[in-house]
Amino acid sequence: MTKIQKLIPDTSVIIEGLVSKEIENKQLSVDTIIIHEAVLAELEHQANKGKSIGHIGLDEIKKLMDLKNGFDVIFSGKRPSAAQIKYASLGEIDSLIRDLAYEEDATLLTADKIQAKVAEAKGIKFILAEKQKTRKRLRIESFFDKQTMSVHLRENTSPTAKKGEPGKWEFKKIKESKITKDEIKKISSEIIEAAESSIDGFLEIEREGSTIVQLGKYRIVITRPPFSDGWEITAVRPVKQLSLEQYNISEKLKRRLEEQAEGILISGSPGMGKSTFAAALSEFYAEKGKIVKTVEAPRDLVLPEKITQYAISHGSPQEIHDILLLSRPDYTLFDEMRNREDFELFADLRLSGIGLAGVIHATAPVDAIQRFVGKIELGVIPHVIDTVIFIKDGNIKKVLSLQMEVKVPSGMTEADLARPVVTVTDFEKGKLEFELYSYGEETVVVPVKETEKKSGVLKLLEDPIKRYFQMYANEVDVEVVSTNKAVVKVPDHAIAGIIGKGGKHIEQIEKELGLSIDIQELEGYRGKKSKKKRKKGRKKKRR
Repeated sequence: MTKIQKLIPDTSVIIEGLVSKEIENKQLSVDTIIIHEAVLAELEHQANKGKSIGHIGLDEIKKLMDLKNGFDVIFSGKRPSAAQIKYASLGEIDSLIRDLAYEEDATLLTADKIQAKVAEAKGIKFILAEKQKTRKRLRIESFFDKQTMSVHLRENTSPTAKKGEPGKWEFKKIKESKITKDEIKKISSEIIEAAESSIDGFLEIEREGSTIVQLGKYRIVITRPPFSDGWEITAVRPVKQLSLEQYNISEKLKRRLEEQAEGILISGSPGMGKSTFAAALSEFYAEKGKIVKTVEAPRDLVLPEKITQYAISHGSPQEIHDILLLSRPDYTLFDEMRNREDFELFADLRLSGIGLAGVIHATAPVDAIQRFVGKIELGVIPHVIDTVIFIKDGNIKKVLSLQMEVKVPSGMTEADLARPVVTVTDFEKGKLEFELYSYGEETVVVPVKETEKKSGVLKLLEDPIKRYFQMYANEVDVEVVSTNKAVVKVPDHAIAGIIGKGGKHIEQIEKELGLSIDIQELEGYRGKKSKKKRKKGRKKKRR
């Protein structure tokens, strides 16, 4: 047991509840605990902003007041100004606490390494409390079993959970008894304390009315008034970890992922297994000897130590951009793209030459592509995305590939309507499914339907047109695509005569027939002379 006459805790240990824990566990014995007014002011400021750490810190001070048995708790020091509270992150509050420790010849207790180093440099007695490597089992974990995907707690309702696997789950009550507001507040405090004090915990996002925590394999969202109409906790964890081989992907797709795919979108509805596949893909690239990093908000993917996970919530898009370009990873996984800044960062990194895979919510495969429309230029989309993998019920249901072409969009017939078109094709079947192109001032996504059976009228027009062009060539193939256009294929040697000098002859033919004629070369046509030559050649070979 460590015996101390005067102890001055800073904000970091108050928030983590370390002082009361050390005293309760009889690892620390003190005569007097001195709490600086600056600590109270900072905690009050955080609580007024609706942040959980403010409430937790104030609860810890109340706990110390209740605990005092053989020691005194006093408040000292001057209350900081509004400016000092505002710039607490720059060290203003820490400086006031250090000064008090020096004046009182007391021992400073801190969990902040920088605070400890400054205290050491100034000759102030200090104890550096390290984060716990192991933590006790939390109450939120008691709601989980092996089949539980997520737990949902809301004040004055029965606890519920999703049980099963991605795409095959049931919503069940865990307990019949309702959970109270006070119980949820205690569970929330316990979660945040654990995130602050354990090495596997992160307080990812803290806003007025909401807190997002990553604690080991659990991603936990806490909401409270005024943001929500009551206290609520949602805790999610992965129930399955798969390798890429377990997805039974085709050899064609595997080659694509290994050799070509560098702008991948992993899409699907919430809870369908996108993140599980993303983790498997990351491990697949890491096992190939590639340098792999992730960009997440929050960091909730369960990955090997050799994969570095960056939290965009703790940095800016510019910082992520600079770090990735300077560290030069072979592949980067961008998990959960949500807002315009995320899409723009994804596009910017991809155009910089970084191999990227992005996870995005979408109810249909093409919806993942549509979410980029309007955020980046249409012509850039195929350079940013080349493969869309759609996950449903934990399996790969569809794979799309993208390409840019200059063509007449499907359904249009006039040649002067040709324009740049982004074609979206079923990767496995090679079948064109969607086209994206500019129409007026809008960018449209048009499904390409299978060619319907020709009507009797169009079929009847083919024979007279074929007979007409047999005046110019023996072999003629005619396809009437609409009531005002036909495609006529003739041997290469006949094309010049049909078109005529300056296209005057074909113009005359179009007037006579009342149709727009597209003259193309008849593929596979071979004249009589070439056939004879081939026969003679074969005979000589036999001799």
